[in-house]
Amino acid sequence: MNKKLGNYAQDRWVEAEAGLVDIPSAIDGRVVARASSSGLDFGAMARHARMVGGPALRAMTFHDRAAMLKVLAVHLTAHKEELYALSADSGATKRDNFFDIDGGIGTLFAYASRGRRDFPAERFVVDGAVEPLSKEGSFIGLHVLTPLQGVAVHINAFNFPCWGMLEKLAPTILAGVPVITKPATATAYVAEAVARLIVSSGILPDGAFQFIAGSTGDLLDHLDGQDVLSFTGSAATSRRLRDHDAVSRKAVRFVAERDSLNAAILGPDALEGTPEFDLFVREIVRELTVKAGQKCTAIRRIIVPRAQEGAVIAALGRQLDRITVGDPRRDDVKMGPLASLGQRAAVREAVADIAREAEIVYGDPGRVSPLGGDAETGAFQAPVLLRCASPLTATAPHEVEAFGPVATVMPYDTLEDALAIVARGEGSLVASVYTHDDAVAERLVLGIASYHGRILVLDRDCAKESTGHGSPLPGLIHGGPGRAGGGEEMGGARGVHHYLQRTALQGSPGRLSALVRTWLPGAPAPVTAEHPFRRDYDHLRIGESVQTPPRVITLEDIEHFAHFTGDEFYAHMDEAAARANPFFPGRVAHGYLLLSFAAGLFVDPAPGPLLANYGLEGLRFLKPVSPGDSIRVRLTVKRKNPGREPGYGEVRWDAELFNQNDETVARYELLTMSARSTGD
Repeated sequence: MNKKLGNYAQDRWVEAEAGLVDIPSAIDGRVVARASSSGLDFGAMARHARMVGGPALRAMTFHDRAAMLKVLAVHLTAHKEELYALSADSGATKRDNFFDIDGGIGTLFAYASRGRRDFPAERFVVDGAVEPLSKEGSFIGLHVLTPLQGVAVHINAFNFPCWGMLEKLAPTILAGVPVITKPATATAYVAEAVARLIVSSGILPDGAFQFIAGSTGDLLDHLDGQDVLSFTGSAATSRRLRDHDAVSRKAVRFVAERDSLNAAILGPDALEGTPEFDLFVREIVRELTVKAGQKCTAIRRIIVPRAQEGAVIAALGRQLDRITVGDPRRDDVKMGPLASLGQRAAVREAVADIAREAEIVYGDPGRVSPLGGDAETGAFQAPVLLRCASPLTATAPHEVEAFGPVATVMPYDTLEDALAIVARGEGSLVASVYTHDDAVAERLVLGIASYHGRILVLDRDCAKESTGHGSPLPGLIHGGPGRAGGGEEMGGARGVHHYLQRTALQGSPGRLSALVRTWLPGAPAPVTAEHPFRRDYDHLRIGESVQTPPRVITLEDIEHFAHFTGDEFYAHMDEAAARANPFFPGRVAHGYLLLSFAAGLFVDPAPGPLLANYGLEGLRFLKPVSPGDSIRVRLTVKRKNPGREPGYGEVRWDAELFNQNDETVARYELLTMSARSTGD
């Protein structure tokens, strides 16, 4: 029996009764599911997200939302075997599932970790440094990032029904924006299974997540300037979405990741027999066969030195001969079918278009003998390799994407020719360069970087640990310019920023310090009667400070420090040489001597709630200190952040060192861990 897929709208599952579309198995064509979104009130879904899901998410801090993502990732991990079994009908092998299912769950884990590490335990982010706006310092500016008060609509492609959903969901939920997600129909049954696991977990608040199994209807008509529309798919659909009235007139944020004729470039030094040549062949075969080549990052254009063209084609042929095509549930099958018969027809049509300006040198696009599958009812497609003899003048190999196990070899004579061939793709998600020559790597990378969202330079030194050409990673952007859509997804904190509004704030240092709960230079810094190191995390207040008495720096101090540490740099030990230096008036104190003496001035030595000093950031030595000068320190509580464990929290202190003329000689942030009194 086939399954009728549900829609999750306004916190309940709804099954459509009309307009149902059959979804066939990619293996044998039998109907495995039926989907429709008929009858849904899309306007009500958008309002529910804004009025219920948005406020619930925005009431949480980034750390709260990161914790939810981690729990959700753990929950999905416990059920991933169910998803493995279900995804076989989409054509996915066990290896494909690792990229889709494990990769999607891994992205949740990655954003959960980044949410704690890169974002504050607040509902906003301070973005960048303070901007001085007045002579006396009483008027300043800074930027903050706050969650959009709308909804994120995610429209995903068929090739990665799990990863495609989760790599968009993770940064959006972390940002505090509710999601309405719509998978491609061809593999919607896998996405719906993931959606049901998300809903049944009860981890996300009401209204934070809704799911559409079918058309989006008039949903886009209900979007406005607080909303985000994120799309993965074809260039044609991307253009229609970009031209929609809500996007063009209401300035809905639009993120697109679409068609991409990605390239792999073999350097002229990577001759047959070198590790780079072997890596090149291995990566191409992997990109041709993982997900049956149905990857937006797959290698479509194989750019090689003309002298290596024959060797490359022969080596690829030998490796492709080992690829078995068939039922992905079989252990002896290396590559499953395409997602549908329609997709297979589109691939074969694209091969025919490319073949008008290229010759097929491996495989027959119309013949396949699958293991354990039917060549007629299953969407099986054998790998196909083409050769374009004149890639600088050809058109189709740079414009037509066969979204399957298909790639075209293109020879070049000079590195400048290689760069020109790559540029013919008009913008791609990723390119990979295979060379062990520094000059070749520099020329290729700098020559093609503006056309790509990501470049992998693969050689013998990083091959063992490399994640490969076609693997987008949560910490790096996924997207590309031009033909690839001009969008960026993931990229660590950058992916979260798509769902945040950057706002410039102007005001007094005191007012802005209170707003962003961070002490800013120029704000009041009242001196406490009790040393702040004697106060635990929960009783410390932003802006509290301690000011130390001065300490005179003597020549004996400088020489003792030099001999004791071994730092006998001439500026500290040779008066004549120091005076000849344009930065010093004569012998000066070591910068690290100043830090050491500063600690001696402000540290409270007795045991107390301050547990550890674990570093400093932003250190600058701003003015030299000569023998006979004095230094004093003002130490101010700048910001507080809860720790990963309930018993402690991070305290950031602004440390400013002054000389006897009240001039700043050094400044940095001191990072400490302090015990908590509440334990939470």
